[in-house]
Amino acid sequence: MKSTNRFIPLWLAISAIIGIVIGSFYGNHFQSNLNIVPNRMNIIKAGSNKLGSLFYILEDLYVDTVNVQELVDKAIPFILSELDPHSSYFTAKDAQQADDDLRGSFSGVGIEFIIRNDTLRVQRILPDGPAEAAGLMAGDKIVTVDGTDFTGEELTNESAMRRLKGARGSKVTLGIMRYGDSEVREFNVTRADIHTQSVVAAYMVDDATGYMRIRNFGRNTYPEVLVALVELSQEGCQNLIIDLRGNPGGLLEAAVMIANEFLPGGRMITYTEGRRKNRENYTSDGHGAYTHIPLVVLIDESSCSASEILAGAIQDNDRGTIIGRRSYGKGLVQEPMGFDDGSMMRLTVARYYTPSGRCIQRPYTSGQDYEYQEEIYMRYINGEVYSEDSIKHTGPKYHTKLGRVVYGGGGITPDIFVGADTTNFTSYYKEASLTGLIMQYAYDYVDRNRQKLAELDDGNQIEKYLHKQNIPELFAQYADEHGLKRRNLMLQKSATLIEEDITDWVVRIMFDDQAEIKYRNQTDPAVLKAQEVFKAGNAFPQKP
Repeated sequence: MKSTNRFIPLWLAISAIIGIVIGSFYGNHFQSNLNIVPNRMNIIKAGSNKLGSLFYILEDLYVDTVNVQELVDKAIPFILSELDPHSSYFTAKDAQQADDDLRGSFSGVGIEFIIRNDTLRVQRILPDGPAEAAGLMAGDKIVTVDGTDFTGEELTNESAMRRLKGARGSKVTLGIMRYGDSEVREFNVTRADIHTQSVVAAYMVDDATGYMRIRNFGRNTYPEVLVALVELSQEGCQNLIIDLRGNPGGLLEAAVMIANEFLPGGRMITYTEGRRKNRENYTSDGHGAYTHIPLVVLIDESSCSASEILAGAIQDNDRGTIIGRRSYGKGLVQEPMGFDDGSMMRLTVARYYTPSGRCIQRPYTSGQDYEYQEEIYMRYINGEVYSEDSIKHTGPKYHTKLGRVVYGGGGITPDIFVGADTTNFTSYYKEASLTGLIMQYAYDYVDRNRQKLAELDDGNQIEKYLHKQNIPELFAQYADEHGLKRRNLMLQKSATLIEEDITDWVVRIMFDDQAEIKYRNQTDPAVLKAQEVFKAGNAFPQKP
């Protein structure tokens, strides 16, 4: 390992040189085809053009043909990683996927899928989509596409998306192996625009309290939030929980528009500023329709970027209560820059700040991305996710509008801490979860029992049914057959966790995200704490 590490700086240096010169190479190479060999030494001495000239020489004299595009795609990520942890590069293929995620739409067949045992299995049929119209069902296995085999080790999420997506109106023939069938059925599907939801759950958790789960911040998030708010209001919503746990962020503008709905006029939401970017303020316009509703925002260590903008705006303006665990800590603003071949770079151009003036970007050392990413894992090791006393504030102090103390330099610290429960946690459960065995077992169980499970109406009925089946024991047998050695004492201790996780997965597979979230929230400590806050009338922070 140490021997390998010795060469990392060398590879980084070489990659950086190659990447930096690509621009110069393209510009000069296509302007002229002059023979550079006689003047090679003079070219190398020209300081401002040294890197471009070096690339000329590589292209002119290197023993093998140089694939410029491959060098670009390999070199640029190394260069950007030397700047900060969030500047990034996307190939043309990945850039399209990233844009689809932000747009919240693409053209395809309208399914959610998972790949298991080298076979694509339909997890869910999107309502009113092409697959539903064609007659596909959850649980189907797609084994051919347009008559070509669609299974095997080469099948990946990327290759599957590439084959299933396509221009709106285009047709694709899917060969389906359905449970209980002995022969492949063929379905002709006409691709159409598919819209992915940012708001994956919105429902009433009790008679007075609405709940909304925002998965990410894209171009459609704000209108989706408005629709959800109207529907919740019609159901009698007097208090609101916004769940941002696990939300990786997305578009700044989406977070700003949502914050605007809850803040009185003239309140700072966030501001950005960089070396070449003048300060830009984002303030509320006073047209928000929900400026008085009691509000709780849930966050955790995976709440990132735009999630932190929204949570920080609510906290610094004393507009609501933040519950959960310290957020990720990303306060860097990336600007997308496209290249002619469709690839894209997201370059960090500024930092964003909460209304109190704090930058919540946690510390990083350029070129040491591994240590930066490890910091989240270390929160588990040092006990921060379990105990509030383990949170160490190293950043400067700031004050909210009412004078409450908040801290910069490391994410949003919640007003009320709710730690992860590790009471029944064992190494057996950890391995079962991290290896994906729990998820795999849930899918296998559904495949074998889909007809019976389809008779059940909701998560609570599935829970009662599964509890009678002695699921922990059945899972232990399955896990033992798939490489996880049975450990009876640990199995006994973690039985409840295993059963809960399997039930969560089965509910999601049989229904959808909202059904699974609704089922899980019945016992979720953060959601229960939010309900307590509302009942006590403490959602609006008080002056210290």
